[in-house]
Amino acid sequence: MEGLLNSLPWVMGGLTLVLLLAVLRRPLAWLGRLAARTGVGLGVLYALSGVGGLVGLRLGVNLVNALVLGLLGLPGFGLLAALNWALAV
Repeated sequence: MEGLLNSLPWVMGGLTLVLLLAVLRRPLAWLGRLAARTGVGLGVLYALSGVGGLVGLRLGVNLVNALVLGLLGLPGFGLLAALNWALAV
């Protein structure tokens, strides 16, 4: 009987974790896709940093720009390029 009482918190914790993962499945999947798209955006910014100077487009390789590219995609790139052009001094 004592073994059952000792394992009860572990069983309840496991059930709580399973329930929490079931409830948060969609938001966690969305965050995973956002993280993957942000990583791709970061790679694009890094690749563009070498060639962008030739074209006159200098975008910083940072998390904010990568998130804009990850969320908006190609229109986000246009937004960043327009901001780069508008704020150029």
